[in-house]
Amino acid sequence: MSLVTAVLTETVHARELPIDSWVYGLIALVIFAVLAMIVASYRDVANRHTSKSAAYAARHSGDEHGGH
Repeated sequence: MSLVTAVLTETVHARELPIDSWVYGLIALVIFAVLAMIVASYRDVANRHTSKSAAYAARHSGDEHGGH
């Protein structure tokens, strides 16, 4: 049997998905929505403590470069 004959006689074995294909998209959409909510929950966290940030800015407001 030649290589050409072997290739031509080979059949394609399709696999059936365990769930419909649109469900995979729905799962991905839900995961991305949850991740977006997590990211949105960290929005404006630094500004919640303005007294602490003002005190830090007052302590470190000189022209010195503090070793950085």
